[in-house]
Amino acid sequence: MRTQRDAGIETDVDRELSVVSAPSDEQERIDRTPSGRGSRRTLVRYGFVVSDLLTLTLAFLVARWLVPAGGGKPFADPDDLVVFFALLPLWIPLAGLYGLFRGDPVTPDNTGLDEVWPIFHAVTVGVWLAIAVSHVAGLPQPKIGQLVGFWLLAIVLVPIGRSATRLMLRSQAEISQRAVVVGAGLVGQEIARKIRRQPRFGLELVGFIDGDPLPLHHELEDVPVLGATAELARVVEEQGIEHVVLAFTTDHAAGLDVVRVCNELGVQVDIVPRLFEVVGSRATVRSLEGTPLLGLTPPVLGRSHRLVKRTMDILGSLFGLIVLSPLFLITAIAIKLDSPGPVVFRQTRIGRGQKPFTIIKFRTMIQDAEARKSEVAHLNAHEDLGDARMFKIPDDPRVTRVGKLLRKSSFDEFPQLWCVLRGEMSLVGPRPLIPAEHQYVNDWGLRRLDLTPGLTGLWQVCGRSEVTFSQMLVLDYLYVTNWSLWGDIKLIFRTVPALLGKTRGGF
Repeated sequence: MRTQRDAGIETDVDRELSVVSAPSDEQERIDRTPSGRGSRRTLVRYGFVVSDLLTLTLAFLVARWLVPAGGGKPFADPDDLVVFFALLPLWIPLAGLYGLFRGDPVTPDNTGLDEVWPIFHAVTVGVWLAIAVSHVAGLPQPKIGQLVGFWLLAIVLVPIGRSATRLMLRSQAEISQRAVVVGAGLVGQEIARKIRRQPRFGLELVGFIDGDPLPLHHELEDVPVLGATAELARVVEEQGIEHVVLAFTTDHAAGLDVVRVCNELGVQVDIVPRLFEVVGSRATVRSLEGTPLLGLTPPVLGRSHRLVKRTMDILGSLFGLIVLSPLFLITAIAIKLDSPGPVVFRQTRIGRGQKPFTIIKFRTMIQDAEARKSEVAHLNAHEDLGDARMFKIPDDPRVTRVGKLLRKSSFDEFPQLWCVLRGEMSLVGPRPLIPAEHQYVNDWGLRRLDLTPGLTGLWQVCGRSEVTFSQMLVLDYLYVTNWSLWGDIKLIFRTVPALLGKTRGGF
């Protein structure tokens, strides 16, 4: 009974939810649903349309200014302006063909980096179409320099504008969606906890839908169970639900009914795949005579991949060490003045191929912190998370005054750039574990060390101290088996907002 709930190890909801599209007759659905259900969708899409049009206009005006049309005056010939603004609305259907207005572009896992490639394609095609239309219609032909300038500026400014719009929309409380989780088992409760911990998801957790729920985790004791799956339509109507997360049901037919009800009522539904522990970003949906198949390509980590990754590590670590060297000196002086002991903290970690190495960080604790570890063992936050194989203490009393500042900004980690330069670590990779933690890793979990441990990684952007040991193993496995250079670049950019405003406990 409820075996599906007990079979899996939970991982980050951002990466593991699959979007199921609603029917095409959207207006009819909205008319049958509570007023305002489509308002968020509309607001988000209008926001991105306005952002795109403004940034394209800015790109055109700057290109005109850099490459004047005639007489050395940027706007001496108004014909080009008339043609541009006449063709500008065509961007909306063109961008729509590339999926730039599809789905929900403000979901936490959706970033401006994900849109760079489709924007590059759309802008390139748009420029060629503008040339063709102008030629066929006998309209004034723009200078090649202006076209190249516009093209370069557009593929840079449009993603930047979309990123700014995404940040602005996420900060608006009115676009938060009222959500329910179908399934109050282990996976469903873990997803509910992630939703509540991360306001950036844009979801307001209203309750669970489950006819036979498991006892709720203490973090979720105030979350009501609103009914069984057969009552979903009533709950959606009464509670004004806009988003449903299907996190397993014991009845396959009930799961199908959940999706059909959500589609009928115009409600966004996300489905947690049964094998979500191994479904990563490289999974593709295929079709076998109408039956969808989820394709998982075998991971390939050849010499060329490792060479590219190592090259990025060397260049990135060298740049970081040079740029941050003045701050390193100031930090070292502050640590010395604040408390007795060495400036640098050294600790043995397990690296690629299970080979130990010495990690270095700025010391953030008192000199005898290791000897006093047993005194604070009862404060381990992972005890409350149900998995005490890792040791993390929020507001650790052993942390010094300077150490608190360093941990809040994660600046204590940056001396590890030296480990990256030496090849013992990577900019992005699996979490480097101490031997006491590594002893619990076995079987498939050892795949995490096929790549060099990283300064940041999936574990960093998906919760840091809140990620349990089991979740960390799954995240590292997904990282290794889905590795790509573009994925590393995205994780580096995602690390910055993940660090803001957060502190860590423990070493």
